[in-house]
Amino acid sequence: MRFKLTSDIKVLKEKANQMRRNILIMCNKAQSGHPGGSLSAIDIIVGLYYSVMMHNPSNPKWVDRDRFVLSKGHCCPALYAVLADCGYFPLKWLYKFRKIDSKLQGHPSMVDTPGIEMSTGSLGQGLSAAAGMALGYKIDNNSGIIYCMIGDGECNEGQIWEAAMSAAHYKLDNLIVILDKNRLQIDGFTKDVMDSSSLAAKFKAFNWNISEIDGHNCKEIISILNKVIKNPNGKPSMIIANTVKGKGISFMENKPEWHGKAPNDEELEVALKELQ
Repeated sequence: MRFKLTSDIKVLKEKANQMRRNILIMCNKAQSGHPGGSLSAIDIIVGLYYSVMMHNPSNPKWVDRDRFVLSKGHCCPALYAVLADCGYFPLKWLYKFRKIDSKLQGHPSMVDTPGIEMSTGSLGQGLSAAAGMALGYKIDNNSGIIYCMIGDGECNEGQIWEAAMSAAHYKLDNLIVILDKNRLQIDGFTKDVMDSSSLAAKFKAFNWNISEIDGHNCKEIISILNKVIKNPNGKPSMIIANTVKGKGISFMENKPEWHGKAPNDEELEVALKELQ
């Protein structure tokens, strides 16, 4: 049975808040992981899985499903939290995140984890894989949609632009990419590392449809996704989502050091109180 979707904004906000708690607990238990980018991405991933995507947790390989590729694979705590809540695997798996015998590795593994469509982590490669899936769906006359999330720091990778050129060439209007633009990467602010302020213009020049939203506004997220789905025009679509790294936790927001640092027990306690 296909996953039952909802457009109830209150439900989506509650889900995102619950997922934020699980992200922080996972990273704390592992004393490893990438909380900052997971927290900036979670509202979008919740919007996709609970309101937009056609998917089936009881049959993850359902041939007519939509697919989601997390190209910024280090932010897998966000995806794992959602997949567990949807029923792809038991919730208790979350608490063995990054452990030696865990099925939830530090980057997504399609071999180990139900619901993972592509093993990612080497930045840039997920978008190429998603474009290949979209082309495959076109060839097979499959009406499913391929969604892919990339990061603004990830756009430093040349492979992003090779995939962007290829997707436009093959008119992959069944490919929808969400850019988690949180303006931070492991080495600091993107404007200082490699300025990416003109990404909208760049993707437009590659012949993509461009939209821009608040990546923490549930209503905007599901509205633009549904709008893009209903209006295929022979071009791939890029949704630039303006987000805040570490969103929801006051001492993490817009702080580069929380790119790949796990909260200790005291920090976790403070963060969970803020989310209440």
